[in-house]
Amino acid sequence: MAEQPSTSTVSTAFRSALDVIREVEPRVADAIAAEVADQREMLKLIASENYASPATLLAMGNWLSDKYAEGTVGRRFYAGCRNVDTVESLAAEHARSVFGAAHAYVQPHSGIDANLVAFWAVLSQRVESPALEKAGVRQVNELSEQDWAQLRADFGNQRMLGMSLDAGGHLTHGFRPNISGKMFDQRSYGTDPVTGLLDYDAVRAAAREFRPLIIVAGYSAYPRLVNFRLMREIADEVGATLMVDMAHFAGLVAGKVLTGDFDPVPHAQIVTTTTHKSLRGPRGGMVLCDDSLAEHVDRGCPMVLGGPLPHVMAAKAVALAEAARPEFGTYAQAVVDNAKALAEGLLTRGAKLVTGGTDNHLVLIDVSSYGLTGRQAEAALLDAGIVTNRNAVPQDPNGAWYTTGIRIGTPALTTRGLGPAEMDEIAGLIDTVLDGTSPAAAAKGGTSKANYVLDASIADQVSRRAADLLAGFPLYPTLDLQ
Repeated sequence: MAEQPSTSTVSTAFRSALDVIREVEPRVADAIAAEVADQREMLKLIASENYASPATLLAMGNWLSDKYAEGTVGRRFYAGCRNVDTVESLAAEHARSVFGAAHAYVQPHSGIDANLVAFWAVLSQRVESPALEKAGVRQVNELSEQDWAQLRADFGNQRMLGMSLDAGGHLTHGFRPNISGKMFDQRSYGTDPVTGLLDYDAVRAAAREFRPLIIVAGYSAYPRLVNFRLMREIADEVGATLMVDMAHFAGLVAGKVLTGDFDPVPHAQIVTTTTHKSLRGPRGGMVLCDDSLAEHVDRGCPMVLGGPLPHVMAAKAVALAEAARPEFGTYAQAVVDNAKALAEGLLTRGAKLVTGGTDNHLVLIDVSSYGLTGRQAEAALLDAGIVTNRNAVPQDPNGAWYTTGIRIGTPALTTRGLGPAEMDEIAGLIDTVLDGTSPAAAAKGGTSKANYVLDASIADQVSRRAADLLAGFPLYPTLDLQ
């Protein structure tokens, strides 16, 4: 992490905050303290999680939370927003600078919100604006009932092409149970069934046949890089807008590890992200775009969002300021180096990895070689002090709930300072647990996919070693809650 305030300053601030909370609801204060203790003692390998700095955490707990600020900087629907304008302007300024974007919108509350803003910004630009121009009016309230009915029908008759969930895409990329799959006539592209790699010729063929309005690139469980220059060429060829969801790898872009063809910002018309994960900020979302979409993105409220969260925008500004520092680039490179070391450690122990390795921050283990489902593997690893999440693999025979994969990532442990040597040892611990776990017969009326057996001695041995390993890399070492 970037250099933090002194031990006494940070400890006093957090202890005082917990004391105030404890006076009202002690169980909440206890849960917060317990969460810190749990995170200190367990190997956090969830690829979408990280540790925000004390400065970022403290920026979220303040009086900006009490302010309504619907609208944009200088154009609010509520009076008294000058301080909100300041923090939102700073967050957007840092975002433009860090990512080299023409425009930044920092109000989205989450990654899904950011994607909704992006979808509707494109619909506003490419469907609504031409309809308004044709009708000779300035905004939708001026449309006749007939024209409004036609526009609403046109909104619901647009196509989107996105990466399938089992290939590594996200549920917001057109998965039917998600609103994105209900908004659009949607089709998915996958990966090569043998290599697991993205097949750009297949994506091009799908785009030519389907002719989507939007092509979504980006991933949440694809362990390789995406060539965004090629994706833009495909989008341009069929007249589609290229949208990239970089929620998982935004920190690698900010840290200048992903550049050129692998940096989405110069290539996509619109880019969305979360601000936690590899970017190491508060939980929230953000949209970056070119000038042609800026006015449409800025209508996120009231188009999709309610009032923004000024206290979270303040924390985004702090985190983005941290990401602008040279040491963040060092961190981002270490995330990738650690992921490659973790992958290599697993491969040398005989594990089966989707695509055979990684080029980014995550590794996807196919646990079928251990005779397990993803759900069994996830539970067994948690018993041993290793926190992961189950994840589908391409053409997963177990579906999206039980799965056949375990997704692991290195952003959080890299924040704590662990390096390649520790990653190799962690690979050994993972292999020990999975090799020592077996499916168990289900209870009557249950399902064997949800049951497993892990010898208690193995779980205890691994959890103790995990705790010992982490003791050398303390989490928030300046923080004493005792």
